[in-house]
Amino acid sequence: MRVGLHDAEAEHFRGKKKFPNYALMKISAWHKAQGDTVEWWQPLDLFDRVYSSKVFDFTPENPYLPPDTVKGGTGYGLFTELPPKVDAMFPDYSIYPECDYAIGYLTLGCPNRCRWCIVPKKEGAIRPYRAWQDLVRPDTNKLVLMDNNILACEYGIEQLAGMIDSGYKIDLNQGMDARLVTPEVADILARLKWRRHIRFSCDQESQIEPILRACELLKERGAKPYRVFIYLLVTSDLDNASRRVEALKGLRGINLYAQAERNESLGIRPNRAQLEFAQRYVYSGCFRRETWVEYIYRKGLVF
Repeated sequence: MRVGLHDAEAEHFRGKKKFPNYALMKISAWHKAQGDTVEWWQPLDLFDRVYSSKVFDFTPENPYLPPDTVKGGTGYGLFTELPPKVDAMFPDYSIYPECDYAIGYLTLGCPNRCRWCIVPKKEGAIRPYRAWQDLVRPDTNKLVLMDNNILACEYGIEQLAGMIDSGYKIDLNQGMDARLVTPEVADILARLKWRRHIRFSCDQESQIEPILRACELLKERGAKPYRVFIYLLVTSDLDNASRRVEALKGLRGINLYAQAERNESLGIRPNRAQLEFAQRYVYSGCFRRETWVEYIYRKGLVF
């Protein structure tokens, strides 16, 4: 059987998208184990089966995909899942030769019900998924974890603790919930080897104090604020976002990354002011030397 794979984001962003598609790697591994030939889909070629995976609902769909294409991923719908026999496969990293790290999940789901988050609807309550030893690759000591709320699960915390002194460097690419950082958790986080940053989320003002407390606990254990990275959700309430920025930038060297709220399925799209705040005011680093109001005044912006 000749199998074609279609990565919607890789196609749409034309080389700017660097992160591999986890589902397609597992699909590739399963078909190769059956003796099938797996290639990247091309519109003019003939395939016995085509799979398309789309992560974001705002990524356009390729109109030339065959009518019988097997489609999956959050971009196509919340309730598309890999069959258990495919999900159990170790990913085929050969289809993304530029990827020099392992990826995966230790836990799935989340106990929270944040308005802007689809994870509880898609994955349900938080639960164990894999052991870290099942995710790592023999050809690299790098591991990127994609867990949405790993600290909300005792199993997740135990898995992180098990990686201390393992020689592996990790990155949790989703923001952790600082409200769950106890002194014991801070000990684990400070002792792990991180590829880049220790990441938290600050989507609402109630998370400011927990983040400040977590950073203090980490600092006491040798992890300075410059090691910390904060995801900042920017809703249409820019005064709220500005207050969060002002509270957090007092941590010397803190790294902030603003994300304008977008949820196409609910008709939520960022306005011009949100994009200016996220893409220029925060991303450019202007937030470090001036407030949002000062930035608007200096730029002469009117929204």
